[in-house]
Amino acid sequence: MLQVCRERDIAWVPYFPLGSGIAGLPKVTDLPEVQEVAARLRVTPAQVGLAWLLSRSPQTMLIPGTRDLAHLEENLAAGEVILDQESLTTLAQ
Repeated sequence: MLQVCRERDIAWVPYFPLGSGIAGLPKVTDLPEVQEVAARLRVTPAQVGLAWLLSRSPQTMLIPGTRDLAHLEENLAAGEVILDQESLTTLAQ
């Protein structure tokens, strides 16, 4: 899907970007690799998950859910998270 979006220069909008809307599948924020990177970078696991999706392609458009202003600010800050090569390697496991 992402490759098709790249080829056609259209937006890629991941549905339920952190996986919380699909029963029976783990949430991205619960994955040990995500928690490890979040702890090392001193950000939240949700920010790591969103930053990883944003790093996949400039066509990525995220619409993460939010409960309140603080949560919205946390989601927006994910755009400032820089995933270094060590983080990307850890997340690829």
